[in-house]
Amino acid sequence: MPLQWLNNKMIDKKNITGVILSGGRSSRMQGEDKGLILLNDKALISYVVDVVEAKVGRLLISVNRNIESYQQYGEVIKDELADFQGPLSGISKALNETTNPYLLIVPCDSPFISEVLIDELIRSMYENEVDICVADDGAFIHPTFALIKTTLKDNLLAFLDSGERKLGLWIEQNNFEKVDFSDQPKLFINLNNPQDFDKI
Repeated sequence: MPLQWLNNKMIDKKNITGVILSGGRSSRMQGEDKGLILLNDKALISYVVDVVEAKVGRLLISVNRNIESYQQYGEVIKDELADFQGPLSGISKALNETTNPYLLIVPCDSPFISEVLIDELIRSMYENEVDICVADDGAFIHPTFALIKTTLKDNLLAFLDSGERKLGLWIEQNNFEKVDFSDQPKLFINLNNPQDFDKI
């Protein structure tokens, strides 16, 4: 559902910072940096950037290697936690970098992401008294597709200080809303190993 019906009451994109999570180990890709792998002669991350940059006031790319290569796609931030400690490391860094009230989180390896997904996350945040809106496929949540309030910065730091690293667990411990995308499973196709490219 498009956001036009909200008119001037919608969450303006200037209040949203986007972060593309590109800091994974890519072990199933033999260590090759997933965001930079080509699909139809185009880097995976560029598909995501093309959609997200129109929906946010500021775009960050969370990485821990190949910094110069990623800089052509947006403003690069480096994970604060060493040794590939998961997406929460990049999210924590993004929360420290932004002064906007909302942070949009998306992965670098999902080339079929759409504006509809982002619009629905924003609409859900607008309509519900929650701190996190996360995409759901009807069976599971997809924690790397989410819109969160940046007031959760200290909450996340406390979670990390406790030794936890699971993004889904952190989301479920907070006031969150599932956003149903069960009719659009293609949105969540991510390319985790070389065989996945053969299925597209």
